[in-house]
Amino acid sequence: MWRTDRALVLLLLLTLCATAGLAQGRAAATRTEAATFACPSPLGMGLATGRSYCDVLTGREQAEGILIDLPPHTGPLTLSFDLHNRHTYSEDLIRGNRAFRQYTATIGVLTADNTLITRAIIQSEFRVAGDLLDRIGGGAGPGGVKAVAPTGTEPIVVTIPAGESRVSILGEKLTVIRPDGTDNFTAPGRPIALISNVMLEY
Repeated sequence: MWRTDRALVLLLLLTLCATAGLAQGRAAATRTEAATFACPSPLGMGLATGRSYCDVLTGREQAEGILIDLPPHTGPLTLSFDLHNRHTYSEDLIRGNRAFRQYTATIGVLTADNTLITRAIIQSEFRVAGDLLDRIGGGAGPGGVKAVAPTGTEPIVVTIPAGESRVSILGEKLTVIRPDGTDNFTAPGRPIALISNVMLEY
C-alpha cells in the first residue's frame, strides 16, 4: 500500500513539474515591444518624460488615422497605449482665472477593413499649469516649448484578433466645456487627443 501511495505521489510531482515547465515556456514566448506606427500629425517629444506624442485626428476612414503595423503572431495580440487630452496653455487665461477646461475625447481602434474593434474615452480637467502632464519642445513659447501640451492620462489596452496585420487609431469626437460655454468637434482632420507609449504584446 505504501509503495502504491509513493508511486502516486511521484506521478503527481512529475505532472506538476511538467505543467510548470509548460507555463514557463509559454511565458518566455510572450514578447513585449514598442509598436511601429505612422503618425500623420506628430506633436513632438516631451521634455519631462522623453515620450513621443502623436495627435489623434478625427476621420471616417481608417487610413486617416494613426496606422500601427502588427508583427506576425499566433492568436490574439495586445495593443496598449496612453491616451491624453490636448490643451493649449495660456498664461493670460491662468491670470484671468478663465483657464478651466473639461475635455472629453472619444477615439476608435479599427482594423484595416474599417471594422471597429473598440472605442476609448478620456475625460480630464485643466485648471492650473500643474495639470499638464508634460511640455513639448520645439515651440516658440518661453523655454522653447509649444503651447499645446498633454493633460490627463488614460491607459488603454486592446485585444487585437488573430489575423490582423494593421490597425488604426482614429478620432471620433471631442467635447470641451469652458467657463463660458461648450464646444463639440467632429469635423474630419481635427486633432482631438494624443497618444504615447504605444506597445505590443504577443
